Amino acid sequence: MELRQLKYFLTVVEEANFTRAAARLHLAQPGVSAQIRQLERELGQTLLDRTGGTVTTTAVGEAVLPYARAALAAVEGLRQTVDEFTGLMRGQVTIGLVSGAVADGFEVASVLADFHEDHPQVEIALTEDTSERMLAGLRLGELDLAVVGLAGQGPLPGVDLQVVVDTPLVAAMAPDDPLLASAGRAALPLRALADRSLISLPRGTGLRAVLEHACEQAGFEPRIAFEGAAPKLLARLAARGLGVAVLPELPPEEAAALGLRTLAVTDPGLRGRVALAWPADGPAAPAAKALLARMRQAFPPARSTPA
Repeated sequence: MELRQLKYFLTVVEEANFTRAAARLHLAQPGVSAQIRQLERELGQTLLDRTGGTVTTTAVGEAVLPYARAALAAVEGLRQTVDEFTGLMRGQVTIGLVSGAVADGFEVASVLADFHEDHPQVEIALTEDTSERMLAGLRLGELDLAVVGLAGQGPLPGVDLQVVVDTPLVAAMAPDDPLLASAGRAALPLRALADRSLISLPRGTGLRAVLEHACEQAGFEPRIAFEGAAPKLLARLAARGLGVAVLPELPPEEAAALGLRTLAVTDPGLRGRVALAWPADGPAAPAAKALLARMRQAFPPARSTPA
């Protein structure tokens, strides 16, 4: 019996599919199948039921699962203990980044590059998704840490946060938009957007949740005409006159360079908040703890930008 056979077995169980397990292990599917067949021959029992649409454990397979997990955990603990004595850090850290969450001045790539240079044995896996799914991934242990957009102000169950961006949201539009007809107008009530085509990030992002909740408070349902994956894309769509984009506040010179005018939103005011997030009991792996500490230092808690 080999440790890699136990690893393959656990991966197939988690994926419920040989092809997906092989892809996750970066191996050919026939090789994974052959190793698990060999493990079953050595044990004299069938561990996996391959007859259905998904692969499931047999009664024997289910019984040996805890021992397989314990064996691999013991080996990982041994490696970590040795690494502590040698000063070497290894393992994998899985990070989630929400679409459109990374604002100017929030440069994740440079932090990851510096961390990799200091700890080349640590593998960093990046995934991009909505804030809702990433927060769920943190609670389920699928992610070690994430950069998420926040919909509200309160604490989130099962997750700790460090808010790193907190800025007003504005309505951005082409310079000839009728909303700009009033001379000297610098702000508009959210209700003024009730009959307008709006441009926003997709559902599941913090910015979209903030917009929908505020519109509900103002008594209307937003008419989302276009969705984009990043604020800069929303800005380009608005500059072409396709609607009013709801964006994090832009400096006047940057808005002008994009061909936009912006107005503050009131009644209620809107804020865009981005946070580092991690499981409430902290990341389990030493490498994840070290990277979280590095990111918390690189991106200190935000001071709210006045509306």
